[in-house]
Amino acid sequence: MTKPFDPVAEIAEFIDSVAPYDPNPGDPVAVIGVRTALGEGVFAVSDHVIRALCRALASYHDPEDRGTCAGCGSRRLDENLHCPDCGRLHGILGQVIAEHARRIAAEGGA
Repeated sequence: MTKPFDPVAEIAEFIDSVAPYDPNPGDPVAVIGVRTALGEGVFAVSDHVIRALCRALASYHDPEDRGTCAGCGSRRLDENLHCPDCGRLHGILGQVIAEHARRIAAEGGA
C-alpha cells in the first residue's frame, strides 16, 4: 500500500532542505499556508526560501503536458497526441494520416 501524498509534509521537507543554505537568515518575509484533507500547516519563510520555492514552481513541467493542438489550440492532447476537442491527431501518426487524406482528396476520393 502506498503512502498518501501529503502536501503539508512536502512543503515542510522543501523548506527544511533549502533553509540551511540561506546566506542571510533572518526575519521571515512571507507566510505560506497549506490546508488539505490530511492536515494543515503554516510556514514563515525567509526571502531565500520563498525565492527557491518560486524558482522550483517556475521550472516545473507537468508530465501531462503534451503540447498544444495545432488545429484548435487546446492543451488537452492525450497520450496518443489526439485532441479530444477537435479530433486532430498530432505526431508522426497524425502526419501520416493527414498526408494520406490529402493524397486521397487530390485523387478525387478514389
